[in-house]
Amino acid sequence: MRITYSELKKKPRILKSLTGLTVPEFEALLPSFGRAWAQFVEAEFEQKKRKRAYGAGRKPELGLLSDKLLFILFYFRQYPTQEVQGYLFGIGQAQANEWIHRLAGVLNQALGAEQQLPERRPAKLEAVLAACPGLTFLIDGTERPINRPKDKEKQKSHYSGKQKKHTVKNNVITSRGGSIVYLSGTYEGKKHDKKIADEEDYRFPSGSKLLQDTGFQGYKPEGVTILQPKKKPRNGELTPDEKVINRAVSSVRVEVEHQIGGAKRCQILVQKFRNRVENFVDDVMETACGLHNFRMSHRRGQVNAIA
Repeated sequence: MRITYSELKKKPRILKSLTGLTVPEFEALLPSFGRAWAQFVEAEFEQKKRKRAYGAGRKPELGLLSDKLLFILFYFRQYPTQEVQGYLFGIGQAQANEWIHRLAGVLNQALGAEQQLPERRPAKLEAVLAACPGLTFLIDGTERPINRPKDKEKQKSHYSGKQKKHTVKNNVITSRGGSIVYLSGTYEGKKHDKKIADEEDYRFPSGSKLLQDTGFQGYKPEGVTILQPKKKPRNGELTPDEKVINRAVSSVRVEVEHQIGGAKRCQILVQKFRNRVENFVDDVMETACGLHNFRMSHRRGQVNAIA
């Protein structure tokens, strides 16, 4: 017996555990996913100049749109091996591989249509941030483990001394009380958070406040008030007032950790990344951030409706 949405819809707690979405959230995303799938089919039809209509032939195992969405959400949330993914959905490993890469792009496009994907272009960042109320932002870096690269130079550049493993890294910028607004490119784990910020040259609206940790020591964009915990001096101690200020800054800055943790509900960001398809390690991070933003926007909407 394979997993289907028609069955899991009757078990909402299990659906949420397996996909990260509630039944209302799943069904809210389904129309955009359907339009993105239709665009994919149309593009593939034109590219391959198919003579037979899409879907003709033997009955597909992932015939229903809802099962396609369930398939890719399950993969992001649980990140099983392709053999296990295929077994649970009644297909082989080779078919699972094809569907994963096919539907990952469709899911990303659907989240883009829902306007839930973070900005990726540094040149557009200032305009995007200017639309956020309060102009208070939080920045942090996050790492993800990957398989040990075969190339010796890549082994060196991707080895993170902090994590003691091979990793890739992104910077994330969130708005206070909002969502993940910006996601940097994906870099080798050895690169420092501040260096990524310097190279991407982030620009903030004038009068902004930016909360950051000590990993961004010395980072101060023009026209921005920086709030950062003070490092304990070498062979010295912080004063009681400095400790109070540090706790106050950290209590607000922890929000960015919660946002990153929300994206990392997708196990594809937590477990060692096994896929070697070019750029896929970057694509899944963007999609996972989009899924987090999508969940948060719907849950805030429910709270506001109740209020």
